[in-house]
Amino acid sequence: MKHFDQAATRAPLDFARLVPALHAAFAADAQVPPRHVHTVRTGGGADAGEGTVLIMPAWSDAGFLGIKTINVFPGNGARGLPGLHATYVLYDARTGVPLALMDGNEITARRTAAASALGASFLARGDARRLLVLGTGRIARLLPAAHASVRAIGEVRVWNHRPEGAEALAAQWRAEGLDARAVTDLEAAVRAADIVSCATLATAPLVRGEWLAPGSHLDLIGSFTPAMREADVRCFEGARVFVDTAEALQKAGELLDAVASGTLRMEAVQGTLAALCRGERAGRSGDRERTVFKAVGSALEDLAAATLVWQHAI
Repeated sequence: MKHFDQAATRAPLDFARLVPALHAAFAADAQVPPRHVHTVRTGGGADAGEGTVLIMPAWSDAGFLGIKTINVFPGNGARGLPGLHATYVLYDARTGVPLALMDGNEITARRTAAASALGASFLARGDARRLLVLGTGRIARLLPAAHASVRAIGEVRVWNHRPEGAEALAAQWRAEGLDARAVTDLEAAVRAADIVSCATLATAPLVRGEWLAPGSHLDLIGSFTPAMREADVRCFEGARVFVDTAEALQKAGELLDAVASGTLRMEAVQGTLAALCRGERAGRSGDRERTVFKAVGSALEDLAAATLVWQHAI
């Protein structure tokens, strides 16, 4: 069994290659069972830990089977640690033979950012150039590069509940040649953005619907459980709403809140990424239309990314 460390896993997953690979994967057929989700609580006092374990399998006719294990511990920020840790094992789907162990953190971060960009390729205005990122974690750091692969992003703003984190990330992006700046006035930043992309572990809404400009695209990719939410219920009111998979309708706290409040009817959700990629549903229909993309992540995305890594190696 081959081992791909962080660098070897990252190398083939540039967004110019990964976003089209996700498009092809969603357009094709694959088996993606529901994920297993478990809550973990250990210890007590200052040493207590609480997190979520997800086990995500998928396989396809291309001959690959993959299983990702991902641990999400929101309290890690206070410990100076990333909130997410993952491993990925790729198998031969015909024999079950293990082929490779890959860095699941790289796969998760890059495929999540790529799915965000894939959604925006259908739903953001063609002239969208102002990107606002909420969050400063591993996934948030990749969002400008991912969205720049599908839109001519010319201005990036970043907000975080810890302003010093936003300042540091903006400085990093400027060093990479981006027009990037940290912001503290979230309302003003949302009102000015063409694309608002949220990659946080928030449990209370950050973005409010009345802040979103006509023609804007709201991208919600951080929350993945009913207890998590990045946007309030008014964000969905009057917007065309798409999800990455039907699982989002049961797992996303924002959607569940919006349905319960009556600002979104379940049957009004326009479709999934698969429907968009297969041409079964149309994306944005006008420049003043507001769109929302809600993603909880799919094992199909992991499998597509891992397959790229394997094919590049052989």
